[in-house]
Amino acid sequence: MPAKSARLDRFISSKMAISQKAVRPILAQGRVAVDGCVCRDRQQIINTFSRITLDGQILQANTPLYLMMNKPKGVVSATRDDQHQTVIDLLDHPERSKLHLVGRLDFNSTGLLLLTNDSGWSQQLMKPDQKVSKRYRVTVNSPLDQQTVDAFAAGMYFAYEDATTRPAGLNIINDYEAEVTLTEGRYHQIKRMFARCNNKVLSLHRIAIGNLLLDPSLSAGQSRELSAAEVTDITDQVI
Repeated sequence: MPAKSARLDRFISSKMAISQKAVRPILAQGRVAVDGCVCRDRQQIINTFSRITLDGQILQANTPLYLMMNKPKGVVSATRDDQHQTVIDLLDHPERSKLHLVGRLDFNSTGLLLLTNDSGWSQQLMKPDQKVSKRYRVTVNSPLDQQTVDAFAAGMYFAYEDATTRPAGLNIINDYEAEVTLTEGRYHQIKRMFARCNNKVLSLHRIAIGNLLLDPSLSAGQSRELSAAEVTDITDQVI
């Protein structure tokens, strides 16, 4: 999944505050290395995570970061907020100021939330045509029935967006609990769909995104970095 790209000479020009013309002899002299290899091509395409050195001095050495968090209730899914604690505030990570959220959860919703500094990865996950599934454990106020299951599977029209939701999976666990699987994320979608069925959501907890399950060892507010396999395999499961 691509990170933000740029041409090598333009990057050096901007980084060193010199003209692109002045960059040419620097490259020609073999003074620049990209990911450990001398590069003389001014049109070489680099990205946010390419390691760039000039005369052995580091110009760029970013490491891609991918984290999962067990978001607690009462925390805002944002990088900054003037009134409430944010998920970034909960992180104990030296690079937390460089992270952004991959999607969000409502203020009172809990569970799996992803954070990264790789905009290419997050954009890929958020593309509507990827149809990456998101699975939630939902508790409701009134008993669940087959009519609600059928309504979720058929999709619902919402005049506010002038759109019909994609078919959603609803697996009843008991009278008041269910697992809901979506491949989109409209505004308060699950709450609105249950409201259409004359039911009220009491709690909403995300347990999975694609193949990635919320780590059960993470308490509310805790986070950890994803493994390389988790980063690459998350989009394998689509519905």
